[in-house]
Parts: sequence; C-alpha cells; structure tokens
Amino acid sequence: MDRLQAMQVFTRVVDTNSFTRAAETLDLPRASVTTIIQNLEAFLGTRLMHRTTRRLSLTPDGAAYYERCVRILADVEETESSFQSGNKKPHGKLRIDMPGSIGRLLVIPQLCEFHLRYPDIDLQLGLTDRPVDLLQEGVDCVVRVGELQDSSLVARRIGLFQGVSCASPDYLRRYGIPRTLADLAQHKAVNYFSSRTSRVMDWTFLVEGKEVSVKIKGIVAVNDADAYVTCGMEGFGLIQPARYMVLPQLQSGELVEVLPDIKPLPMPISVVYPHSRHLSPKVRVFVDWIAERFDRCELLSGRASLGNACTKRTFAELEEAGSPLATPVLPEWVA
Repeated sequence: MDRLQAMQVFTRVVDTNSFTRAAETLDLPRASVTTIIQNLEAFLGTRLMHRTTRRLSLTPDGAAYYERCVRILADVEETESSFQSGNKKPHGKLRIDMPGSIGRLLVIPQLCEFHLRYPDIDLQLGLTDRPVDLLQEGVDCVVRVGELQDSSLVARRIGLFQGVSCASPDYLRRYGIPRTLADLAQHKAVNYFSSRTSRVMDWTFLVEGKEVSVKIKGIVAVNDADAYVTCGMEGFGLIQPARYMVLPQLQSGELVEVLPDIKPLPMPISVVYPHSRHLSPKVRVFVDWIAERFDRCELLSGRASLGNACTKRTFAELEEAGSPLATPVLPEWVA
C-alpha cells in the first residue's frame, strides 16, 4: 500500500465529505478510493470514519489521524517545493472559481499570458455567481466579491468592486430621473437574489462615510450578472452593476448613470484559498498573476472612475424630451 497516496485520498474524502467527489478531484475511479480507504483502515487496525448513504463522519481515531495527515502532507509538499523551485516551473491541475462577469470580461482575455508563463499548469476555470465550498468541491482558490465570512480561509485583496447606479434611456423617459435616495421609492429596480439563500440584495450607498441600504420594488429578479445587465438595458428597472461590466454601455448612452454624486458602497475583491502552512507553487503563481492583472486595471484598482460627460449629455436629452419625476407615466407591462 502506498501510504502517502492513502493519506492524500483519506484527507480528500474528509475535505469533500464524499467518496465520489474525492475520486473526481483526484482523477481516480470511485472504486479505487473505496479500496484505498478500506486498506488504510485494515493497515491501521482501526475504523477512521462512519459511512452511511447520506453522510460521512469521522471516528475519534479518524479525526486524530486526519489532523496528522494534514501536517505530514503539508511538510512533504513544502519539502518537495523547496527542491523543485530552482529548476522546475509550477505544474499540475489548478481548479479556480470566480464570478462569471469577472471571468468572461477580465480574466479569460488575459489567460494566454498566464499559459505562456506557466505552460505546465492545467487550469480548470469555473464561472459561477454561487458561493463555492473550496474543501467540499476540491477547488484550489476562488475570486470573491465582498467581505470574507469563513475564518478558516485566507483572503488576499486584489481589487475594488465599484458599482454604478444606472438605467436605460427608455426607462428614464418613462419613470423620470431620480435625484435623491428618497426618489428611489417612486422607481422600479431589477433585483438580484442570492443563489444560496434566495434573498434579494438591498442597494447600498456610501453617504458621508456611512453605509446606507435602500430597498427598491421590482418586477423581476435574477441571480446572474449578465442577465441582470440585460434586464436593465431592456428597461425593466434601475440596476446597480459593477462599473467595469457596463462601461461600454455608459459611454455609448445605452445606459445612463443616475445619482452620480451618491456612489454605491465599494466592496473588496479577494482571491481566497484554504488556510495551510504552505501555499502550493501553482496556487501562489496564480494568486500573484491575478493580483498583478487587477492592479493594472484602473476600474478595479480604485484609481479611476468614469467621467460624467456622456451621462450629463444624456440627461439633457431626456429632460428636453420631457420626463417629470413627480408624475411618471407607467407602461402597461409595469402596471
């Protein structure tokens, strides 16, 4: 029995809480994972985990063995890396997950550069707006927007999520242009709901250094960033996306910034990975690379913002056409 492989398989089964998911992340047949665990328990002379059709749970011996395996495997990886770093580039499969809009608009267009630097890394890139459990799903690191909730993870801030309140010109002609936060009570929004909790997200603003949350009634809610922007462009309501997502539409006039003097609350963008004493070379180089890419982008680094020239011009056009805020004309599909 390969005891090092058995430790790797055992810790992966525990981390993912599944024989099947452990097999998938290790590129092994499920039957092999089952056999390795059975042989390991026979070799140690003790049961490591209780298995049912629905869940796995560690025995006291299994919990103690797991903690020691984690330390041993970290020491082995660190030892190997110390000898390999001088003459071998990072290699192996690297599983990353990030929001779809960040992946499609910011990361994928630059991936050729990453591949040229690190041709031996096999990158698996997941694009999803749902929360990802790194250990359960065998993901090496994720890009997340907002404050980190899980204290067992390590987060490195790489950018700033800057939102913008905006709407289509057609919507503003129908409803009028909000001038204050109080005016939002007379408007409709495209709402965004959490894939995990189904909770609709409030709009948040930074007012005199304090966070202010506002609930806006809506006629449609989505849980996908691209669909969110599309609904806004189709006139379903006000939206508050990331500025980098709608910069071309703001510049062309397809979307118009509203409340330009009351900015949405900015949120940190972080790359997150499990806490361990040693960060593998392939994860380290990806984290450094994506931090470098975000630092080059002014809209994500917090160093710049879009000017108001095109917005002001569109406001003037809308006001000339007539769109009184106090008495908006509601279209039939809103009534």
